[in-house]
Order: sequence, then structure tokens, then C-alpha cells
Amino acid sequence: MSDHPQPEAQARPQQFVLTVSCPDKQGIVHAVSSYLFMTGCNIEDSQQFGDRATGLFFMRVHFEAEAPVTLEKLRASFAAIGDSFRMDWQIHRSDQRMRIVLMVSKFGHCLNDLLFRSSIGALPVEIAAVVSNHTDFAELVGSYDVPFVHIPVTKDTKAAAEAELLELVRSENVELVVLARYMQVLSDTLCKELSGRIINIHHSFLPSFKGAKPYHQAHARGVKLIGATAHYVTADLDEGPIIEQEVERVGHEVTPDQLVAIGRDVECQALARAVKWHSEHRVLLNGARTVVFA
Repeated sequence: MSDHPQPEAQARPQQFVLTVSCPDKQGIVHAVSSYLFMTGCNIEDSQQFGDRATGLFFMRVHFEAEAPVTLEKLRASFAAIGDSFRMDWQIHRSDQRMRIVLMVSKFGHCLNDLLFRSSIGALPVEIAAVVSNHTDFAELVGSYDVPFVHIPVTKDTKAAAEAELLELVRSENVELVVLARYMQVLSDTLCKELSGRIINIHHSFLPSFKGAKPYHQAHARGVKLIGATAHYVTADLDEGPIIEQEVERVGHEVTPDQLVAIGRDVECQALARAVKWHSEHRVLLNGARTVVFA
């Protein structure tokens, strides 16, 4: 063996994501890029959008930084720029998986899809728990070594059930709640408490085909497109800002049961993309709409 000392392994640069939304004006990009340069950071990717309709500017910057730069130092030193441009801004570690909670009732296709994608690293998330008002998927969830929490809901226990959910979100430092076909209407209070942190999936036939068996209603009307919409949850049922949509063309020969199967697939695809983009800090709220830097 050589007596010469081996060089120490060089620490890899830390990866961060900065997101910005603010009133549009000159100098924003220059201020952000100059700040990162002066802080010793290197921009890996940058996307921006100025919305003429709302007068707002949106930006997402992926950058790297060498030690001793830390997340806390970046946040503290960027605050002055944020204040000067009246920014709504956030800085996150891009290699840190977002802690999420999945909620489900009796339809498990989206749940199973998200559990699998997370287990193989296709989603940058850590599933803190799966919450359900039924016990149907306890065994499935356990097979992924994810905690299963049964919170039954009745008309009389709804407030207590939502309080238990909120306590779980707080105690587990959960950043996102995903309604993976959770068939309970959330209260206005809960929607406001978790505003911008709940994603839902539904078939895109709403509001045209409300109520039971929407795919059967669609079949009866001879629809040519099957769709699904992933959106943020608001107090207005199924009318929150849209993150992603997926469609599949169908023909006259497709049966109602086949429509249901196709619908399951497009729901999984749309919801998975929405969860991925949100967890990568690619989705910025723009009033009733979203800006998605995909």
C-alpha cells in the first residue's frame, strides 16, 4: 500500500430550488441572478413567465452551492431582495423528498400507482402515512411498509376526523395531502387550513356528469374523450386551480366497463404528474390558475 495520504473526497455541491411570484417589473431576473452569483451559487436551470393578464411574474431557478452556503443562510440573505420586489418566494433543498399523506376510500388505483412510483424513486416524495375512512387497503399499504391510519367519518364525527387528520399533518411535518380518490367532501375550514397543499383527482366529465356512475353517463351520451383533472382543493367543490389534465380518445365500440378502466389509467397519469411537479416546486399559484414549469 502507498504511504502517501489519499486526497479527501470532495463534497458534492448542494442543490436548491428558488421559486418567485411577484408584481412584474424591470430588474427581477437581474436581481435574482446577481444575488446567486454574489453568493457563490451556480444556476443549473431557470424558467420564468410574465403574465400580462394579471401583471404578475413567476420564476423557478434550480441552482447549486458549495459549502459553507446553507439553506438557512440563503433564506436569510435573500429576504431583502424578496421584500424589495414584494415577492412571494421560497427556497428548498431540491434533493430533499417532500413528506406527503395519501388519502383514499374504496377505489385504490391511484393509491397503488403512487405507492409504486414512490417505492421505485419515480416520485421525489416520502409517504408519511396513508389515511382512509375504510380499511380495505390496509394490507396493500402495509406491503409498502407505509403506516396506515384508519379515520372513519360519519356526519357526526366529521369535525373530529378532520381534527385528527390535521394533527397527523402537523406531527409528521407533512407538506402535501393527496386525495387519491378520497370520497369525502372536506370542510371549508380544512380547505383553508391546507390551502395550496391539497391535490385532488377527478374525472373531467364534471360538471357535465355529476353523481353516480359518471362513466356510464358519459357512455350513454356517446363521449369521444375520456379525461381526468388534477387540481388543488378549495372550498368550491372540484373547482380549484388545475395542475394537470390527461385525455384518451375512445370509439363507439367501447363499453361502459372499458370506459371505467381507461378512466382509471388517465386518473393515475394526471395525478402522478401533478404530485411530481408539486413536490419538485414546479407549480405556482396564479389566482384561480396555475403556472407549471414542467
